[in-house]
Amino acid sequence: MPKRYHCPVELAVDVVGGKWRPVILAHLKEGVHRYGELRRRMPGISEKMLTQRLRELEADGLVVRHDRETTPPHVEYRLTEEGLSLAPVLQALYDWGAARAARTGTAIEEPSAA
Repeated sequence: MPKRYHCPVELAVDVVGGKWRPVILAHLKEGVHRYGELRRRMPGISEKMLTQRLRELEADGLVVRHDRETTPPHVEYRLTEEGLSLAPVLQALYDWGAARAARTGTAIEEPSAA
């Protein structure tokens, strides 16, 4: 039996909610990223958590994983069409977060591109 929702926001939060899922989606909105790139962009997430969230997003049809089957491993992640449909929502969250940081004096640290 499919899950029942009583508000469209409830469905949206169920799909993209949580601490890391929207952050992963926001990074993938910029384009294709390898696993290691995502790890560097999100220093606060553990490898286990990143792997779990990527698998969930893949199962939800928002992210596609492409394994080039090379040695060393070369795995890339990108948004599906459904994931790309979230771009305006992700941009709105980004813009609001940046404005909030400016209003409150909160520092946003960009990870170094190592």
